Amino acid sequence: MTNHNVMQEQLHAKPPIPREHEQNNRSVRDMVGQRGLQPEQLPAEEDIQKLERRVKTEEKKLLKQTGKLPSSKQSGSKIIQSDDCCQ
Repeated sequence: MTNHNVMQEQLHAKPPIPREHEQNNRSVRDMVGQRGLQPEQLPAEEDIQKLERRVKTEEKKLLKQTGKLPSSKQSGSKIIQSDDCCQ
């Protein structure tokens, strides 16, 4: 929103750009407040980097537990076409 307004209103100097940013933040905060939400009272979410590390670790554990699935070339399996299925 700030970028749009800076371009639309052709703001170039330092003082008007931070003022525009602050006004946009106040507007968004007011709108959220009108919906009955206060960001300070929302529960904190898990840090995204910690979540990514945990998912990666769990994926590695699952891979070790199950082993790699063989590719279709290695297993010698044939892909069944829908025409071949029920004849």
